[in-house]
Amino acid sequence: MSFSSPLFLWFFMPATLLVYWLLPSRWRNALVAVVSLVFYTWGAGPYTVLLLSAIVVNYVAGLVIDSVRLLERPRARRGVLIAAVGWDLAILAIWKYGGFASRQIDAVSSALGLGHSPIVNLALPIGISFFTFHHLSYVVDVYRHSRPAQKSLVQFITYIAMFPQLVAGPIVRYHEISEQLADTGRDRYDDFVAGFPRFALGLAKKVIVADTIAPVADAAFAHAGGQINTPTAWLAALAYTIQIYFDFSGYSDMAVGLGMMLGFRLPENFNRPYSACSVTDFWRRWHMSLSRWFRDYVYIPLGGNRGGTLSTYRNLLIIFVLCGFWHGANWTFLVWGLYHGGLLVVERLLGWDRPPRTILATVLRRAVTFLLVVMGWVFFRAETMTEATGVLQAMFTWRPGELDEFAAFALNHQRTLTLALALTVVLLPASRALGPLIQSGQGRAVTAVRTVMTWVAAPYAAVLVAAGTFSPFLYYQF
Repeated sequence: MSFSSPLFLWFFMPATLLVYWLLPSRWRNALVAVVSLVFYTWGAGPYTVLLLSAIVVNYVAGLVIDSVRLLERPRARRGVLIAAVGWDLAILAIWKYGGFASRQIDAVSSALGLGHSPIVNLALPIGISFFTFHHLSYVVDVYRHSRPAQKSLVQFITYIAMFPQLVAGPIVRYHEISEQLADTGRDRYDDFVAGFPRFALGLAKKVIVADTIAPVADAAFAHAGGQINTPTAWLAALAYTIQIYFDFSGYSDMAVGLGMMLGFRLPENFNRPYSACSVTDFWRRWHMSLSRWFRDYVYIPLGGNRGGTLSTYRNLLIIFVLCGFWHGANWTFLVWGLYHGGLLVVERLLGWDRPPRTILATVLRRAVTFLLVVMGWVFFRAETMTEATGVLQAMFTWRPGELDEFAAFALNHQRTLTLALALTVVLLPASRALGPLIQSGQGRAVTAVRTVMTWVAAPYAAVLVAAGTFSPFLYYQF
């Protein structure tokens, strides 16, 4: 069930909010837990059993890790942590990477003349990467004594399965929300007034911009493995650059707005990433909840930047290899991760990870950073390495010709205007992201934007949804 589907917009969300307003405050978590499981079951079907099994295992593990009996037995306590983490990673490895691993084994076996080996084909449960990282955050936070174990199973299910962020984030570390789970006192009216315009902003980003540009990106990439010409290659890269930003940041705005309307403050996930002055700065602004998760639970435990220059570079590359594979079981994602990790290492070597000192340097570095990010998205979007290298070669080696006929057909006047206007996002100031400003900003201008989002953008997006011009969020596949 997509946030931008008629079923969600006109039935599920209104019904949930109505019941939330009518029930006493103490029933908030129970309501969110139940509707979240219904929401997940609607999309995942029998794979809900997988989510529930992970919830039970990690809930029990947290109680055991935090028990008085194990406080004086550090080895046993650590053993329970390792078992819980192993369970979570095994679920992720089997369901997300089992098919990829079996295909690589089959390729090697065939190359060695040993014949074909069995291929594993498993459907990917939606949101598996996100709820796995939530479970890992929980057991590690409890183990570190960052937060006590959650005694209430209802509150634990609410944290793991909360439908605004269940299938595509933002990734909420347990210590960020544990106190909110216990605090059911809130002003429902103020929460709705702050949350709905934020939700409307995300809906507009998704339906009005991302879904409008999606057919252009799809058509331009459709023949990427062949002799794609230079104009089509650049159109493919730029269209996808805009699509993925407005799609994913739109989802995040909708998630934050929904969380706010239900009394929760979810972490921000985007802060004008295309205004970054370096790739290092880009990763402080893009999918920020994922960056923070890897920093807290992988980078710092590996030693961070405390072990010297070479260790720091090694740790950065490890993080981005994992980040790449987290997004998908494909060599293109691995290359995308290595590409960004390598850029971060180069920036540290050259000192470009620090802010520029002049206006000219800022302008030039923003342009270079945007170009590097666009190139990276080619690996992210392409189905194979052959497609990715074909597009990149066409982008930087002149191949004359008119736009591919399918891309030209997709690029009608409306989509051309939408793409041109959306590309101006790279010219916006690097500070004051619109989402947080709409949610908590003050002043007449902010009030005017909230009004436009509520009474113009949201109804217009709803009309487009009614016309059938919506598609699943890109990050649902991760």
